[in-house]
Amino acid sequence: MFDCMWRAEEIDLSKDIGHWKSLNDKERHFLKMILAFFAASDGIVLENIGMRFLSEVQLPEARAAYGFQLMMENVHSEVYSLLIDTYIKDEKEKSKLFNALEEFPCIKKKADWSIKWIEDKRSSFAARLVAFACVEGIFFSGAFCSIYWMKKRGLMPGLTFSNELISRDEGMHTDLACLLFSKLNNKLNKQKVREIIKEAVVIEKEFICEALPCKLIGMNAKLMAQYIEFVADRLLV
Repeated sequence: MFDCMWRAEEIDLSKDIGHWKSLNDKERHFLKMILAFFAASDGIVLENIGMRFLSEVQLPEARAAYGFQLMMENVHSEVYSLLIDTYIKDEKEKSKLFNALEEFPCIKKKADWSIKWIEDKRSSFAARLVAFACVEGIFFSGAFCSIYWMKKRGLMPGLTFSNELISRDEGMHTDLACLLFSKLNNKLNKQKVREIIKEAVVIEKEFICEALPCKLIGMNAKLMAQYIEFVADRLLV
């Protein structure tokens, strides 16, 4: 993990401004919502690690990994704030994006599902570990994929480079959750694991294919849905 450390200052947004202005209204709307989701969700991940996981995990190596993850999630939050601050000049619109949970129902639905697991006092650590593997492995998948699509079009180099770094980090965080799950003595039964993952898949498909349709930037919604299922299947392996 430590070898993958990076800083927000490494992201060069100098070319993005011109590209941002060249996008059409639908493309800008799509990216605004993606950035709003990113900004909101990183705070939820931070809260879960700080409030629950760090106090529950006893394995020294796992605690060290979560400590490093906390630091990197803060870097992600800094980058998302920087992106919104750079692209959005209207202060009212910027404020809406930074308060996405109150402003956008489609983002709130994903957040509510995540927060439910933080506040759940009855579910086992194993169940909550699976849920947050879904948050980082599934809830980010459609957004990451859509930004890679922008890269394929040669657009927004600063955004797409930050996406490469952050998606790599989130992949490691998901792998950490899967590794910890494999070490648990009291594992969750397979049916419950599938139920949690299926819930996350349904919510992510609704978000990226319907509420915030990826077709706005020219992506195929059917293929996006298949990709989300593929990502979920990988968690089940």
